[in-house]
Amino acid sequence: MKILDVFDLAIPEVKVIRFARFPDNRGYFSEQYRFSDFETGDSLPFMRGVRFVQANESYSRAGTVRGLHFQWNPYMGKLVRTIRGHMIDVVLDVRKGSPTYGRIIAHDMPVQGDEDYAEWIWVPPGFAHGNTFPADTVIEYFCSGEYSPGNEAGISPVAGDIDWSLCRPELADQFQAIAHRTALMTDKDRNGLTVAQWTADSQSDVFLYDDHR
Repeated sequence: MKILDVFDLAIPEVKVIRFARFPDNRGYFSEQYRFSDFETGDSLPFMRGVRFVQANESYSRAGTVRGLHFQWNPYMGKLVRTIRGHMIDVVLDVRKGSPTYGRIIAHDMPVQGDEDYAEWIWVPPGFAHGNTFPADTVIEYFCSGEYSPGNEAGISPVAGDIDWSLCRPELADQFQAIAHRTALMTDKDRNGLTVAQWTADSQSDVFLYDDHR
């Protein structure tokens, strides 16, 4: 795996991993994951000890909104990439005591197919994850915990008390414009919790901020 760059987003625990594609006149080849790079490589120290136990693929029609989902018992981190199309990925801090608790960020992840690089976004446990899709899109994500019904919750993408102040304004505007008008969102997601409702829930103590992490 040829890692080109690793950088933090506005919430520094959320990372973007950019890796090379090798194009020629036939198309391209890329190695998008190698265990040794994640476990022992100098570029990804924050991934050491993370074991991926489930891999998912999702297709979404243009205008779809998914999320904002999170899970405990087991905790689930997600390594997410766009295979084709256009994903705007959003990440909300749900770690009680965090200086960015209740704040959301976004990363734009379009793929045309002719780029000489691709990207993963790493969403560790303690964050609610969601996305929207301005175009028909296929994504893939690796999970560090298996899906566990009954040990999950969701913040509504249209909750009025989400703090968008750390998010790039153009991405915040695009996400919210789609979320408030789309029919391509489940009732479960649309009617999810507000940040205040999650904070008041005793289960919210499963995610506590650790400034030594």
